[in-house]
Amino acid sequence: MEALQVYDTTLRDGAQQEGLNLSVSDKLAIARLLDDLGVDFIEGGWPGANPKDTEFFERAKGELRLRRATLAAFGSTRRPGGAAAEDPLVRALVDSGASVACLVAKSHVRHVEAALRTTLEENLAMVRDTVSHLVGVGLRVFLDAEHFFEGWHLDRDYALSVVGAAHEAGAEVVVLCDTNGGMLPHQVEQIVQDVREATGARIGAHCHNDTGCAVANSIAAVRAGATHVQGTINGYGERTGNADLLTVAANLRFKLGLEVMSPDAFARSMHTAHAISEVTNVPANSRAPYVGASAFAHKAGLHASALKVDPHLYQHLDPALVGNGMRTLVSDMAGRASIELKAREVGLDLSQRPDVVASVLAEVKALELQGWTFDAADATVELMIRESMAPDVTKYFEVESWRVMTDSSGSGDDTSEATVRLHADGARHLAVGEGNGPVNALDHALRQALSRAYPEIEKLELIDYKVRILEAAHGTDAVTRVLIETSDGETSWDTIGVAGSILAGAWRALTDGIVYGLLRQGVPRR
Repeated sequence: MEALQVYDTTLRDGAQQEGLNLSVSDKLAIARLLDDLGVDFIEGGWPGANPKDTEFFERAKGELRLRRATLAAFGSTRRPGGAAAEDPLVRALVDSGASVACLVAKSHVRHVEAALRTTLEENLAMVRDTVSHLVGVGLRVFLDAEHFFEGWHLDRDYALSVVGAAHEAGAEVVVLCDTNGGMLPHQVEQIVQDVREATGARIGAHCHNDTGCAVANSIAAVRAGATHVQGTINGYGERTGNADLLTVAANLRFKLGLEVMSPDAFARSMHTAHAISEVTNVPANSRAPYVGASAFAHKAGLHASALKVDPHLYQHLDPALVGNGMRTLVSDMAGRASIELKAREVGLDLSQRPDVVASVLAEVKALELQGWTFDAADATVELMIRESMAPDVTKYFEVESWRVMTDSSGSGDDTSEATVRLHADGARHLAVGEGNGPVNALDHALRQALSRAYPEIEKLELIDYKVRILEAAHGTDAVTRVLIETSDGETSWDTIGVAGSILAGAWRALTDGIVYGLLRQGVPRR
């Protein structure tokens, strides 16, 4: 079997996702992350088709130093009735500086006649001319056969003739594209096998996720003999997205035992997925296979009891292989084992402290009845455990009072001001903070009040704030749940507060976030 090639198209096909807009600098940053991950090819975009992609390739010549991956430029076959050597978009592929050109070509007779508005024979000539020209000037050429699977069903012989034309003209790989994402795995496996037997070409697969089968279809293609898979990080792409390349690659290596990417690549999988998510500003999918924050998270008490004996009993893979880790979620479904496992995650041994386990479990169940939920608030749970073990360990300060005022002018401008009074380091501290809204003002005031006793607080930053209304039918009288994410510049943690008012809930989550940050830094109480 030929070596499997992993081809990433996040920078082009992935960038077509609704609401995703990448600058040239974003694309360069993502390309470096993909190179560190160890993919074989990075498709940078379509030079000549739009100014941003043209600029990317120009800047890549001087700014992108790839150590593992090969840069590819995307383009199309020449225009009908012309010559590849004279086509400006074909010339842009040569000028891009990329050593690989990936051409898109029509393989569906209706698309040839209705979209290209040319004859079936001219389409084949476009494929032969463009591939042979680019091979002749020294480029490696891949061909994406667009709408191939549907085209095969409509006119098998013509679809195969497109593959044959590209292969005979020198294309290294002919990639069969499920452009509309409508195929199922058994169809993909059947068609890939047929194409391989009929043409002898090296086959690749490019799958979209409109049936929810993009990953499964990619695996089916490899099982049928494809040795080149295309996809995007985090499954980005238009409509429902492309095959998630990290899931495809992990399945190929860990489930089929195939050699994919470099041996150490997968330990960086989770980091890469989340780092690219930060660049794209698209929130990471916590439920993503292998690399999601919830991929190895366990909530049910029955699961926790088994995991305590052997983590493999409820996990299909060691999460460390993909740079992830096991998490125990504490909730009203938790049992004693859940509390012990959660403590173990943060380096605390409760095996000889049944009193602590019982106390925390009772508190969790009581609070969840009031609307608290700890699934996404690991830091709050850790504070509960530590406080139960040693009540004074989290008492960095004592709050005397706090209040917030918001003034609104007739022009619609709002100003929020918060006052915080607390005791820390043997002194009483009073601070006033202004902010963009009441929670921001509270955050500023709390920091000012604590900064004299704990200057280490400067490292902490509130980075996210979420509010959920519980029992919305109660209207403005409803209870609110507030989640706050805090960071120290290296990692982040979540804390929760539930109260009758948004501000009271936010205050609890905010103070817990600060206390956890000080504990994490090893700051002594003063």
